[in-house]
Amino acid sequence: MNEMKRSFVVDNSVVMSWCFGDEKEKYADEVLGLLEECEAFVPGVWPLEAANVLLVAQRKKRLNKADAVRFLNLVRALPIRVVPETTERVFGDIIALAHETGLSSYDAAYLDLAMREGLPIATLDVNMRRGASLVGIELLEP
Repeated sequence: MNEMKRSFVVDNSVVMSWCFGDEKEKYADEVLGLLEECEAFVPGVWPLEAANVLLVAQRKKRLNKADAVRFLNLVRALPIRVVPETTERVFGDIIALAHETGLSSYDAAYLDLAMREGLPIATLDVNMRRGASLVGIELLEP
């Protein structure tokens, strides 16, 4: 079995920057490069969150359907593992973490996953970075 050298949690701000040329970030590109030898984890809410960004972009004529499908096919090929959340975790630990950090429940799900797995988080979101710092989660530095 091919073992991954490093794992991390990646949030939607990083993944979506891979889709939009006007949002290209060196950090996000470096995170994408890490996926050649690493594995990323995302909480169960991520596929819906990513799909919604693409739908909104299509509705605003920022992205056409063919480009969205192409991007989704590329993302599906990446070593990104979706970790489902139980209702008990969402209504318990995740909402408590959202209160503690001032983040949305969606963003808190990423931090909760990083905390549970003992992984750093890759994010471009300033509030997520602040929340990670508040609860002692390491930020991924490619």
